Amino acid sequence: MLLALTFTLGGLAILPLVADRFVVAATRISRALGLSPILVGALLVGFGTSLPEIVVSGLAAAKGETSFAVANVVGSNVANLALVLGVAASIRPIASSRGLIRKEGSLVLIVTLLYVAIHINGDVQWWEGVILLIVLALALGLLIRWSEGGLLDDDDDLERYVTVRKELFVGVLTMGATVAAATILVEGAERLAVELDIQSAFIAATLVAVGTSLPELATAVAAVRRHEADLVLGNVLGSNLFNSLAVGGVAGVVGPGVIDPGFRVLLLAMLAITAFTGLVAVTGSRLARSEGAALLVVFALFVWLAGSNLA
Repeated sequence: MLLALTFTLGGLAILPLVADRFVVAATRISRALGLSPILVGALLVGFGTSLPEIVVSGLAAAKGETSFAVANVVGSNVANLALVLGVAASIRPIASSRGLIRKEGSLVLIVTLLYVAIHINGDVQWWEGVILLIVLALALGLLIRWSEGGLLDDDDDLERYVTVRKELFVGVLTMGATVAAATILVEGAERLAVELDIQSAFIAATLVAVGTSLPELATAVAAVRRHEADLVLGNVLGSNLFNSLAVGGVAGVVGPGVIDPGFRVLLLAMLAITAFTGLVAVTGSRLARSEGAALLVVFALFVWLAGSNLA
């Protein structure tokens, strides 16, 4: 119990520190290259904060635990949309371009529909994992095409090179530290769950999913504190794209198998929460504190639903 508590508290202490510096590095890189923060958030931050999900789900699928891998994706996507955005908006309202949200939000909804369609029949085939990886490549191409802004003038080449080189190095280090801290936290949380005799299926959809989503949460909180709303949205949208396509694709290829029937309800719940979050964002140019609180309530309802179907 002591070791589990040490891992859990240690991960919680380290995550905010390294995530805050990661946001600074990502923001400086985007500005040095003249790139849209949403693109950097979706690609660099989104991929970096999704690494825990890729590792956890990939290893679980390779061991034949397909339901565990799917639960991690579903739970992480819901945590990103309801918990991460809910907490971030509760701290400070998130304002951004409505057109920006419509594009990336619509893409996330389409990807979520595809993920649900592939998994709703109760099993995953290797070729379905390949399809998800192909769609990932297409989605990344769209994100790059939608990004605004270009490179800086030639007169700024030297300064840009120095800034990018330095911040890229710092970004890689802090991204690695973020993943390491999340891994330690998940390990501690899993040990606590075992000692407390909590159902493993419920753990996969909630505790492990939230644990692997903590980098997104820490990064989003750091970004919203620095008034980087686009980076917050890019982080969440990019992470969900990587979760559904990269994590789901890798898990499907390395460990195809049968899914617990209880996850069908959770898959539909994830789709509904994705649509609800998109509706909240699209109907206004800012995510208010009250809407953030509503998202936290939605997340609590999802946890209850997971417990009811996976107990």
